[in-house]
Amino acid sequence: MLEIYDVVYEAQSLGIHAIKPGVTTATIDKICRDYIISKGYGEYFAHSTGHGVGIEIHEFPRVSPFCDVLLEPGMVITVEPGIYIPDLGGVRIEDDILVTENVFHLLTEAKRELILI
Repeated sequence: MLEIYDVVYEAQSLGIHAIKPGVTTATIDKICRDYIISKGYGEYFAHSTGHGVGIEIHEFPRVSPFCDVLLEPGMVITVEPGIYIPDLGGVRIEDDILVTENVFHLLTEAKRELILI
């Protein structure tokens, strides 16, 4: 589970740091997905990487391989890759990201340090 956490954390970090105007939502998904695949967990990442944030729970645009929308300043999307292994467990890390004029602004302030009990 610690390895899975590290893989999901790194995939999400790579995706978030690629966010800027002109990048597509499909590109953000691909960055996260390709990293998870490279670590051998691709078959366990069975959902999209994220979605738009607004009034509804899941807004347009989807951050998935099937939605190729250009990011624009003012958009808010989630980046939430995950790995779920049957009979073991799973990890998903979700953050809300504001697309700014130049890059991104992380709206979520959750701590990432694991506490082992």
